[in-house]
Amino acid sequence: MENNTQPIPDTPAIQTILNANQKQIKIGLTMCAHCSLCAESCFLYMSHEGDPRYMPSYKFLNSVGALWRKKGRASQAQLEVMRDLVFDNCVLCTRCYCPLGIDIPSLIALGRRICRSQNLFRTYDKSA
Repeated sequence: MENNTQPIPDTPAIQTILNANQKQIKIGLTMCAHCSLCAESCFLYMSHEGDPRYMPSYKFLNSVGALWRKKGRASQAQLEVMRDLVFDNCVLCTRCYCPLGIDIPSLIALGRRICRSQNLFRTYDKSA
C-alpha cells in the first residue's frame, strides 16, 4: 500500500532562518509603502501584462513576509505556493529596484533558501 502523506514542514528550521535574518525582514516589511514602483524594474511583471504575482514586492511580501507574520509556521501546501512564487515567478536577475532601498533580490533569495531547507526546489516539468 502506497503512503500518500505529505512531508511535515520543519518549522524550527524555518524559524532559525527567519530569526537569523530578522533585521532585514523587519526593515523590508516596515519600509514597503506598497507603491508598486518596483514593478517597472521587473521584466517578468512587464511581460505578464501587469499580473501582480510577478511584482517584486508581491513576491517578497507573500513569501518571506507571510512566513514572518506566521512565525515560520506553514503547511506543506503553503510552502509549495511560496516555492512557485520565488522560483517560478522570479529569475533572480537582481534588477528589482526599490526607491526606498529595500533589497528585494536578497529577500527573494532568502525565500529560496527557506524552500531549499524544506526540500522544495524549482520544478521544471509540472506535467510529469
